[in-house]
Amino acid sequence: MRSRYPRLIIAGLKGGSGKTIVSLGLISAWRERGLSIVPYKKGPDYIDAGWLSSAAKQPCYNLDRFLISNEKILHSFQGHFGNADCAVIEGNRGLYDGMDFAGTYSTAELAKLLKTPVALVLDCAKMTRTVAAILLGIQKFDRKVDIRGVVLNQIAGVRHEKIIRETIEKYCKIPVLGAIPKLRKDFLSERHMGLTPFQEHPEVEKALSLSGDIAREYLDLAGILKIARGAVPLKKGHRDLGLGDSKIKTPNPQPPTPIVKIGFIRDSAFQFYYPENFEELEKRGAELVEISAMKEGRLPDIDALYIGGGFPETNAIALAGNTAFKKSLRKAVEGGLPVYAECGGLMYLGEAINLGNKTYPMAGIFPLRFCLEKKPQAHGYTIVEITGENPFYAAGTLLRGHEFHYSRVIDRETKEGLHFAFQMKRGQGIIDKMDGLCYKNVLATYTHLHALGSPEWADGLVNQANYYNRNHKRRIE
Repeated sequence: MRSRYPRLIIAGLKGGSGKTIVSLGLISAWRERGLSIVPYKKGPDYIDAGWLSSAAKQPCYNLDRFLISNEKILHSFQGHFGNADCAVIEGNRGLYDGMDFAGTYSTAELAKLLKTPVALVLDCAKMTRTVAAILLGIQKFDRKVDIRGVVLNQIAGVRHEKIIRETIEKYCKIPVLGAIPKLRKDFLSERHMGLTPFQEHPEVEKALSLSGDIAREYLDLAGILKIARGAVPLKKGHRDLGLGDSKIKTPNPQPPTPIVKIGFIRDSAFQFYYPENFEELEKRGAELVEISAMKEGRLPDIDALYIGGGFPETNAIALAGNTAFKKSLRKAVEGGLPVYAECGGLMYLGEAINLGNKTYPMAGIFPLRFCLEKKPQAHGYTIVEITGENPFYAAGTLLRGHEFHYSRVIDRETKEGLHFAFQMKRGQGIIDKMDGLCYKNVLATYTHLHALGSPEWADGLVNQANYYNRNHKRRIE
């Protein structure tokens, strides 16, 4: 069993500073050299995590301290590390940015929790010596954060790089680990929520190959790997991180023999899933069945359905056109099939999506119409209280999640049996601080949950699938 975990956090001073480019480049370049890299993402993010997973050719796991307890973060980090040669952890926002003035749940706090060295990506556009002044403040702001080197980004030329390098070496006393010039803007195309999901990028492998080329040409790969390998040794357990003496359990033990089948819709319209959520379902005895709402003509034989988030609006034509699948889904819902939907999944279960002057019919489970705005309608962490009857959660339960969407409800009608189960303690929800819309055994919400932080989610879904398998389904047969 490994007792050391070579690891590195890639952080920045803000969103869009170049963290993802550096992370992808390191993973791609190191993999080409034969190293096995396990990726992690700090922050409630699916898109960057998808790119990291694609580069590493293995799942990217989440290490967000708002969503997941410190103990379970340690479990997940060590348990998923396996026999990898190194872990690359991409931070989010600015290094010290958290929920409050204390920086709670920031990338810096994660670095301290996991005792992980930090490589800081600095956007140097239109600055020279000021870069070192900013870095010096970052170093002194919290000396417990182990900042071991910096990568300069947006470098305009040789003279620009030379001045910044010399100033950092004199005043900050840490190495410059690379200098990346200004890149063409379409290298990794973006849309309103950040990078375009890798599932929709026209040339994923070419983009990843280019990121590897950038890393090989502009980064000190050997020096960065040396820093990662020099990270404080971690023991297999809690004492080393000050979390007590209890023994660690692997997050993905051998799953039991499947007792139920849970379908999940994954295609270019619905892509936002944490791999840990799938693992937690499997640990409880679920066999997972992948489904496409765009291509398949009917639901397969399943005991429950999970619809994640994504971009149904960019795939509205295909979703609207697959009337056979929508009819099959409506029939299953009326027959009692348990369905759990998040964000994009909520939109798909509505009556329609309005885009400009066109209306695209969706599944029609809920009498809601959605439109897309140019600005976010909700963005950030959520806390929901279960206040209403629903298939999955006990009343009074508090759940932590996140929401980020540009859609909103523009028209709603009444429907017998329709009600809200969530009251938003933090966040916006669907309407009037209410979320968790229910109809029969369907619950749909704008809030995304992580199964390690909200085990009630996996418990509820598997329990409902089991009940449906034993009762509704057999009665129909």
